[in-house]
Amino acid sequence: MSFSLIKKHWKLVLNLVTIVALVVLIYLIRTELYQTIRNLSNLNILVLVLIIPIEILNYHMQAKMYQNLFKIVGNKLKYKYLYKAALELNLVNHLFPSGGVTGISYFGVRLRNKDTISGGKATMIQIMKLGLTLLSFEVLLVVGLIILAIFGKVSNLTILVSGILSTLLVVATILFGYVVGSKTRINNFFTFLTKGINLILYKLFRKKPESINILRAKKMFNDFHDNYRQLVGHYKELKSPFWYALMANATEILVIYVVYIAFGKFVNIGAIIIAYGVANFAGLVSVLPGGIGIYEALMTAVLATAGIPPNLSLPVTITYRVLNTIIQLPPGYYLYHKSLNKGEVDKISRP
Repeated sequence: MSFSLIKKHWKLVLNLVTIVALVVLIYLIRTELYQTIRNLSNLNILVLVLIIPIEILNYHMQAKMYQNLFKIVGNKLKYKYLYKAALELNLVNHLFPSGGVTGISYFGVRLRNKDTISGGKATMIQIMKLGLTLLSFEVLLVVGLIILAIFGKVSNLTILVSGILSTLLVVATILFGYVVGSKTRINNFFTFLTKGINLILYKLFRKKPESINILRAKKMFNDFHDNYRQLVGHYKELKSPFWYALMANATEILVIYVVYIAFGKFVNIGAIIIAYGVANFAGLVSVLPGGIGIYEALMTAVLATAGIPPNLSLPVTITYRVLNTIIQLPPGYYLYHKSLNKGEVDKISRP
């Protein structure tokens, strides 16, 4: 299929790619799905059902975080609209592993031209949302270590893993602030990145050397920088979105803990916090949808260092992952498909 044909029928292509990704995901988790169905007979279903309201609360936190961030930069968006967008974004990030880059791109396209929101502004808001999520997790990481030290055991390996994770989060935040804090730096960095993407596209399709217009890209980078400066200039107002980010992390960890309770086990939640952070961070670089394989292995390994045996943590992790997928992806796909058909997702081929 030629590049021009893809541009002409982009909705059809996007739907087909998404369906293929869903099929691949189901195939990859087929064993885990079977194991989860077998485990259900040994679980407290009444406790397990609590996952649903907690996940609803999780998306509430995400929607409110978006709403507050947009409010700071002068846009008042409806809560319902952002709640649906958050569900769609989860689907995209889950099916297309790219360290969150695909989700950032989709969010920019999803909100472009909505209430005078530019692609640069939407992209900046999504990156800030990710940044606040990572920073707020630092708080939970410290809390997890304290709880683990008081009520459990902290091995040297657990401390090392937590220290490495904390350092990576801090360094990434500082580097991000350094790059986007200057128009010169942000232009140089992203122009270099854009030229690299153009080169890759040219090698693949042999269409034209500049698939992404550099001048238009620079305009978006400047827009991104201006909106970032506006957010930083109202740093006191970032307390509210930071709180929502913290609660979004906390509710996701609570979901995992509920699964342990459904298995009839009350484990140290500090261990879960640390393992959750490591598994999610490593899952960003996975080439498989949802970080299949890497997530489960790391979660189990880290929990073992904190005294939770693999014969308990592995089935719990698999059950949590499968049930989370079943609960979140169907409504995410429905809303995603609906947005494409209604034209709420702006035409991707449009500059």
